[in-house]
Amino acid sequence: MHAANAGATGTAPVQGGTLTWLVTPEPASIVPLTTTAGGNAEIGPKVVEGLLTFDQDLNPKPLLATAWSVSKDGLQYRFKLRQGVKWHDGKPFTAEDVAFSILTLKQSHPRGRSTFANVTSVKTPDPYTAVIELSKPAPFLLTALSGSESPIIPKHIYEGTDIVANPHNSAPIGTGPFVFKEFVRGDHILLVRNADYWDKPKPYVDRVIVRFLPDAAARAAALETGAANLGDQAIPLADVKRFSALPNFHVDTTNWPYVSNHQQLIFNLDTPVLKDRAVRLAISQAIDVNALNRVVWYGYGTVSAAAIGVANSRYHDADVRYFPYDPAKANATLDSLGLKRGPDGKRFSLRLLYNPFQDPRSADFVRQSLARIGIDAQVQSYDFGTYVVKAYTDRAFDITLEALANVFDPTVGVQRVFWSKNYKVGLPFSNAAHYSNPEVDRLLEAASVETDENKRRQLFRQFQQIVHQDIPSIEFGANPNITIVSTKVKNYAPTGEGLRGNFADLYVLP
Repeated sequence: MHAANAGATGTAPVQGGTLTWLVTPEPASIVPLTTTAGGNAEIGPKVVEGLLTFDQDLNPKPLLATAWSVSKDGLQYRFKLRQGVKWHDGKPFTAEDVAFSILTLKQSHPRGRSTFANVTSVKTPDPYTAVIELSKPAPFLLTALSGSESPIIPKHIYEGTDIVANPHNSAPIGTGPFVFKEFVRGDHILLVRNADYWDKPKPYVDRVIVRFLPDAAARAAALETGAANLGDQAIPLADVKRFSALPNFHVDTTNWPYVSNHQQLIFNLDTPVLKDRAVRLAISQAIDVNALNRVVWYGYGTVSAAAIGVANSRYHDADVRYFPYDPAKANATLDSLGLKRGPDGKRFSLRLLYNPFQDPRSADFVRQSLARIGIDAQVQSYDFGTYVVKAYTDRAFDITLEALANVFDPTVGVQRVFWSKNYKVGLPFSNAAHYSNPEVDRLLEAASVETDENKRRQLFRQFQQIVHQDIPSIEFGANPNITIVSTKVKNYAPTGEGLRGNFADLYVLP
């Protein structure tokens, strides 16, 4: 059921009240500046805004920018900025903040490294004009300027600091509708109404309490008892049908176009046994992704063997199909490679990690699947912050279940996973496989500057076919996106960003 515009009932917005929002897992910080983690991308934009917002078709709409134009050659983006906007500490927002933010994102944001790779400078001819200049076209750039993807941060707070370690990543100062008050680790984040917000009388609610409950049953109970009135991926999938029948809730299954959920199993190609494509193919033949959808996702997912999922219909290649599920053939292949079973029936062991955004049952499913072909997949479970370090800094994994969404454009959401130049130890949600194929690099780089839509589609089609044959990953597709919302909560997701919007329009009926 789609309920994103449940507030469009003809009733006037109501001032006051509290939104209690369940977010899981708990993020390590709040601002989506040096990470693309889901919690940051959802919570951050309530405090720290972007230049633009987007409708359901991803057409840009004004936010901190009131007008924009793109030169005919695609090498210059000119923005007129909103005047009279103040940071939450009272300092004025100006074009200097925009220039600083864009150049910081280019260096420090996992996707920003590719999004803004062609940016040569950001000029500020006056306090309310910012001009982004590029060396090559970036046909996706305008759509990347949301608060969840490219937050505009205060230059006076960040300049001259260690961007990653800046304490304001977890205690943000922004221009948004809500002001940060506290972050109690393991419990909640408190945001309060910005009385000086530039878009008066918004926001409507007085407080947003973001609660962290690690147990799904506890989150379901919090919603049912009224202790929370909005939950994102909050309840067990087994409870979806039951909540759908409750009169006081909407169950929203929208896969927000700005996010485009996508999950995958990634091979660490530095692991000696996994360097052999034949081994990776055998593992692929042992995992039935359609069965995973039925068993783990209760059929609410949309599987995709292609690296660009079905939700991104312009670029998805439906001709890319899974290698046939064939455990017998996988066993024979491993035998032929000399990877014989030992007396305990095991050929070798692999460290299996999973991003907490993945359902833990996915790890169990993969473990059981690999056991059938004699591979001992040892599941290692970590909290989100530790997982990121283990996977991207320590590289202490052999296979990992990731939740790297396609987002709004393949150059931004997909290229980061497969582009050899985006392999960087310590950079979260980058090229975890350490995959490198010069032809894939060429196709991705050509698509990133191609302004002819048909040619761009063909480049991405070739890319998907090659990556599928190389098997640096096994793509699962779009995992279920389930939002549970009280019928008293209105206008919670009026834009294409879904829950990654700024909640300025949200109101709660008494």
